[in-house]
Amino acid sequence: MEWNVNLDLKGKNAAVTGGTRGIGRAIAELLAEEGCNVALCARHKGAVDETVTVLAGHGVRAWGGTADVADLTALRAWVADAAEALGGLDIFIANVSALAQSMDDESWRRSLEIDIMGTVAGVEAAIPYVERSAAGAIVVVGTTGAVEIAGPPRPYASAKAALVPYVKALARNLAGKNIRANMVSPGNVYFKGGVWHTLEENNPTLFQTMLSRNPTGRMGTPVEVANAVVFLASPRASFITGTNLIVDGALTQRVQF
Repeated sequence: MEWNVNLDLKGKNAAVTGGTRGIGRAIAELLAEEGCNVALCARHKGAVDETVTVLAGHGVRAWGGTADVADLTALRAWVADAAEALGGLDIFIANVSALAQSMDDESWRRSLEIDIMGTVAGVEAAIPYVERSAAGAIVVVGTTGAVEIAGPPRPYASAKAALVPYVKALARNLAGKNIRANMVSPGNVYFKGGVWHTLEENNPTLFQTMLSRNPTGRMGTPVEVANAVVFLASPRASFITGTNLIVDGALTQRVQF
């Protein structure tokens, strides 16, 4: 028997950073499939235009702009433009990451600028619009690397870890404005052109070692993460706020109370 769940997203307006590839693209497409109007940004106009065309094919309003989230002025302007293009915002999803892995000054700088400041600036710019919604929601995409050590120190994990208390504080402070705030932290997520695909091609031995750490025998997909993000962004999750949802196929071993 087929079971369909209506997420009550039809006619809602959502903005997604980094919505042209990987997890961000999967989030944008799933939102559109659910009838949600979507605004997105990325650095490359061609990818933005192509994604907007695909989203519009679902019969929703779709709008895109080019923006580097490290440029906070441009990011704030994009949020305002997105709200104007869609006629308001109900949902804001902060997805972009520098994915910095090296222990050099530039990697740390990019992590601070993109993962932390880019997330905070985007969210804070969106709040005045989202608070006008009857079902406001903010979702930040994190990582299991922020909650469990799985290798050497990396800027990526440390920067994402800083967002966990930020999202929790948002949930507490915005509850009275009927805005929910949650985080989704994926484990290993594989897609063509992604980090793990690149590792598979350049260092297959290390890739197999990392793959073997997954009890399910595989890595996750962008759609599997998007399913969690879109559910938390939807009115169906109306009493879920302040949580950090781990989506990792039992990769982590920590006990989360």
